[in-house]
Amino acid sequence: MGETNQRVAYGNTLKMLGKDDERIVVLDADLGGSTMGKIFEAAYPERHFEMGIAEANMTSVAAGLAQTGKIPFTNSFAVFAGGRAFDQIRQTIAIGKLNVKICGASSGLSDFGDGATHQCVEDMAIFRSIPNMTVVCPADANETVEAVKAIAGYEGPCYLRLNRNEYDNVTPEGRKFQIGVPYVMKEGEEIAVCATGYMLKEALEAAEILKDEISVRVINVPTVKPIDEEVLISLLKGCRGIVTAEEHTVKGGLGSAVAEILRRKPIPMEFVGIKDVFGCSSHSYRELLEYYGLTAESVAEAVRSIANI
Repeated sequence: MGETNQRVAYGNTLKMLGKDDERIVVLDADLGGSTMGKIFEAAYPERHFEMGIAEANMTSVAAGLAQTGKIPFTNSFAVFAGGRAFDQIRQTIAIGKLNVKICGASSGLSDFGDGATHQCVEDMAIFRSIPNMTVVCPADANETVEAVKAIAGYEGPCYLRLNRNEYDNVTPEGRKFQIGVPYVMKEGEEIAVCATGYMLKEALEAAEILKDEISVRVINVPTVKPIDEEVLISLLKGCRGIVTAEEHTVKGGLGSAVAEILRRKPIPMEFVGIKDVFGCSSHSYRELLEYYGLTAESVAEAVRSIANI
């Protein structure tokens, strides 16, 4: 599709899927112009529902639509998609194992101008804690396209985490998305970097920075729950240390998920992520990433730290 923005890739993919599957419906909470639900609305207005600033109600309606055989996608900023509607997600969608797809746009620090109230740095931890929930965090627009196809065809509750900003694709276009399956993006022998979402880009750049110092294996983990434990352990084989990288709090996200898997196979680990604090407003996305240590240089330093243990 040639897109470099996850939200636009998401909207265009929903439109494409909606052409062949009339069960797909889309619900927005007054943010269709930002979530790109408007793309689906323009093509299929009869299957788009504008719910207003009422995420809890939107989520309950989506649950009802799922019980009629529809495949509802709900859309809002990540901070509202899970935060305002947690009770409805837990009590109705997750307990009932309903086929609802929850899309959290503008996740992490990507809504750089609006500060802590609009920057969701804890959403993966929240959704990981909910039984029956699948949590997907694609790296870029290319992977978003394939992830949306995969979750649309998957029976059960899913959370999809999307970035707000434009940045270059680092994953190949058209690579089939397998829910729960991590894969190697760059081979290496000494230290593994497991990255999810935007931080895959920084992890690959860190490996390039370190190419003359340390052999770094970069692993993409686009599904944060579930993670195929056997596959991940096999991908880490031979490495003497691990760094995880995520645009999310280090409490309960990718780092925690990897540590849980490796609890019986102790290995030195370092987490690159947000250190148990909220976001803040800034003039640019890059400025925030640097302030919170979510850069290739930060990943490289974490690799050096683990390598010298």
